[in-house]
Amino acid sequence: MNQITKKIVPGRPLPPEFYRLTALEAGPLLLGHTLVRRTEDGDIRCRIVETESYGGVEDKGSHAFGGRRTARTEIMFSEGGVAYIYLIYGMYNCLNLVTGAPDDPQAVLVRAVEPLSPADEALMRQRRGTKARRPVDLSGGPGRLCRALDIDKSLNGLPLREPGSALWLEAGEGVPSGAIMQAPRVNIAYAAEYAEKPWRFYLRDSRYVSVVDKQAVAWTN
Repeated sequence: MNQITKKIVPGRPLPPEFYRLTALEAGPLLLGHTLVRRTEDGDIRCRIVETESYGGVEDKGSHAFGGRRTARTEIMFSEGGVAYIYLIYGMYNCLNLVTGAPDDPQAVLVRAVEPLSPADEALMRQRRGTKARRPVDLSGGPGRLCRALDIDKSLNGLPLREPGSALWLEAGEGVPSGAIMQAPRVNIAYAAEYAEKPWRFYLRDSRYVSVVDKQAVAWTN
């Protein structure tokens, strides 16, 4: 992974090798990078501040557990670098980055982002309105961030490696050492022993993180 991080240049696309990582490798490394949403009102740039990793057929928290291939999960078996977007509770969209090799279903859920500028925040608030009184209310949580960025299933399968498309990733400025925390994932009690795996990662000082876990520990690479 050190070779990959050496190739990351702020403002440029992430290197192809990044998308070949497993979800567990990519989850913490995705923090600090920029998610860009192109809208009719202009581009919205956000820093990724919270992720969850869902790692392969053995992960009981994953939609693809046991190699399950359905119309919904098929995109998870793609080559890394595309968006996997699904609906929960019949009303909230969730954005994931597919990673890894073809036929190995790996995905990183983007749980929270923070706007990079007041202009970006203003565009997000157009979609969230008065519901977003606190930073976490604006884009802390997968459903909130998708509403703030107008992300829905029409973007499912979209390559996230291509600048200028409807949605893409570009390299950020990096994350200070010791700034990343790790804790169990949220709302996956059904995952049995996998529910307690510390596969959620977030930036310690971000006000946009959806859930701050008092038992979280510092992530070390």
